[in-house]
Amino acid sequence: MKSVEEKQIGSETMKRDMYQMVINGESTSSSSNDTFVTYNPATGKPLAEVAKAGVEDVDRAVAAARQAFDKGKWKRFPAGKRARVLNKIAGILRSRFNEIVELEVLNSGKSLGAAQGQVMASIEVFEFYAGAINTNTGSVNNVPGGFLNYTQKEPIGVAAQIIPWNYPFMMASWKVAPAIAAGCSIVLKPASLTPLTAIILTEICHEAGVPEGVVNVLTGPGSTVGAALIDHEGVDKVAFTGETKTGKNIMAKASESLKRVTLELGGKSPSLVFADADLDAAVDGSLFGIFNNSGQSCEARSRLFVHEDIYDEFLEKFTAKTKKLQVGNPLEKTTHLGSIISQDQVAVIDGFVQRAVKDGAKVVTGGEQIRPEGHEEGFWYAPTIMTDVTNDMEIAQEEIFGPVVVVMPFKDEKEGLAMANDSKYGLAAAVWTKDHGTATRVAGSLQAGTVMINCPISVFAGTPFGGYKQSGIGREVCAETLDLYTETKSVLSYSGSRHLNLFGI
Repeated sequence: MKSVEEKQIGSETMKRDMYQMVINGESTSSSSNDTFVTYNPATGKPLAEVAKAGVEDVDRAVAAARQAFDKGKWKRFPAGKRARVLNKIAGILRSRFNEIVELEVLNSGKSLGAAQGQVMASIEVFEFYAGAINTNTGSVNNVPGGFLNYTQKEPIGVAAQIIPWNYPFMMASWKVAPAIAAGCSIVLKPASLTPLTAIILTEICHEAGVPEGVVNVLTGPGSTVGAALIDHEGVDKVAFTGETKTGKNIMAKASESLKRVTLELGGKSPSLVFADADLDAAVDGSLFGIFNNSGQSCEARSRLFVHEDIYDEFLEKFTAKTKKLQVGNPLEKTTHLGSIISQDQVAVIDGFVQRAVKDGAKVVTGGEQIRPEGHEEGFWYAPTIMTDVTNDMEIAQEEIFGPVVVVMPFKDEKEGLAMANDSKYGLAAAVWTKDHGTATRVAGSLQAGTVMINCPISVFAGTPFGGYKQSGIGREVCAETLDLYTETKSVLSYSGSRHLNLFGI
């Protein structure tokens, strides 16, 4: 078995020691020639050197995007022509699927299975928007005789798109696909921990026929690059996925120039397991709901509420299966959980667990940093179950972003709903029950943007994804996302037989 560091990327175009930014269709170093190192979280070792952008580079990228939007041809392409380019992007991604998956695994530490699913989902997003853009049309509205009113959709302009480290390639695709489908130009800012596949995606966009300047990518610190993009007068819209605190700051800054804002933020998503649920299905679904992507998911179902009549049986089965999860080499097919993104994030996760123990919570399994067999380095945390938790504890209210779940009993539907909704977040929720009435009634009462019934999967291309409350503003991966990248123009004309002398003079 090869170790992670010995595993080679299949394409010489991807296997690089240095990754540059892309501005105006060209790979480029930063204005300062500064660089930073990105790491393989499973080994803790350097993976590649990356150009480190500064404020001057933000000006360059925005100017290129502005030029491409104001004077270029992309926004003027018929929707069908843009759709063909999006389908070509999807085709190239399919042909290079394994290479992109491997690079994603190496730069993020996620398991091979998770990366495969996420890259395939990204391909499907481009294919979805290739079709959806043809449906993003205006309308003709009823007005008095002699008048004609119609609306048309126009691209919003230059969009700054800032994405997180937990789903690097998929989040880039979620942002890029609808924006370019609508005719916008963009400046994409990936997380500094995971910049590599966003660079590859940008290069593939150009290979598929996206004109220069339409898709630009800047790599560097959010405190510098992200902040400059939000403040830049050449940017019309900011789309951000990440933690809620940062989203609030972005919204406040963007309000100064009334930039359009889309925010997909944090979550503390609940699962409700009712007494009549298919117990094995609920256990397996809840296992995936929290431990997929090593728990580093905004919609991870990290609060697990189980009806008191089945609580003990559920916990026994859930714990037994959690202990069987394989943590280790992310490139091995048998691995369920890969590594944690960084040592800092390991410390954050463990801090939550240890403070909860001091508050009276019990660790059923896990609750510690680990070293899987064959891994002397890297960043790892054991799949963790905690009980004796009350819903007002920090560990039940704050987003952890790691493989940690709290399990709590509830006595009836009213109490279960109250506990599930007792959160500042409202991104996702799951319901496990065989009763159709219970399922639809509870789904209708949950304060969440996505409700999964007897299902652990939260999104497909075409299904709206986004949150209530402090989980964000707007919906992604669906047709209505195109409205977030377009302005609606109303055109009113008069062609009556008599001219309008409204003042009567």
